Amino acid sequence: MFDLDIFDIKLNTDYIGRNFIYADEVSSTNTLLMDKKSGYNVNGTVMLAEKQTKGKGRKDRVWQSEPNSNLTFSILLTKEELLFKKPNLINFAAALSIANSIENLYQLKTELKWPNDVLIDGKKISGILLESASQGSTIERLVIGIGINVNQNSLQGIFNYPPSSIRIELGRIVEREKLLAEFLNNFEALLEKIKNDKGDIIEDWKAKCRMIGEKISIIENEKEKFGIFYDVDEEGFLILKTKDGLEKIHFGDVGLG
Repeated sequence: MFDLDIFDIKLNTDYIGRNFIYADEVSSTNTLLMDKKSGYNVNGTVMLAEKQTKGKGRKDRVWQSEPNSNLTFSILLTKEELLFKKPNLINFAAALSIANSIENLYQLKTELKWPNDVLIDGKKISGILLESASQGSTIERLVIGIGINVNQNSLQGIFNYPPSSIRIELGRIVEREKLLAEFLNNFEALLEKIKNDKGDIIEDWKAKCRMIGEKISIIENEKEKFGIFYDVDEEGFLILKTKDGLEKIHFGDVGLG
């Protein structure tokens, strides 16, 4: 079980996670926090569920997780107009916060894969899914859904990248409460940083992305493209270098080409 007392002692935020909802089972934490009618409207709300019957990743892929083993949760932002203009940077901040938390607590070297994966030794440890709701051209609420493989000892299925967990890589069970609090502490700090200096977030993210400069393939809308991962621009988009020049990529599945 998740020990709320341990989590609360370690949490050191002003608003992220201060409204904390723990659930044994829900359909999807992202879906619930996206819905205004659900009653969850406090900025910074975090919902953690042990089991999600309709948990999802990018492109509506299913995210499967053993109950009481991992961290599958979502964060709601409702009053962050400055951040809403930079959703890709929120994505980068979340990935960086996961990577930094793992390195700080367990001294495991992490790397980042565009746009939203955290890897250890080339194996996927975590994924992120951002969803937003708009009124006209204005984003009213944004939800960051996160799955971290923490203590799961075996992972079944077919994956683009081989999965692993912190337990497998570290060789021991870890405290989920401590990891979640560490992540939320780091994430709030990086969100505040984005408001003041987004350049640092981009540079820190790039420093952990080994793919930059490598030949890659990108599947975008069922079409595959090849080129060199040339750079990431100031908004977090991938710059692909092909024989025809430089092309900005807004989304897609990236693999080594």
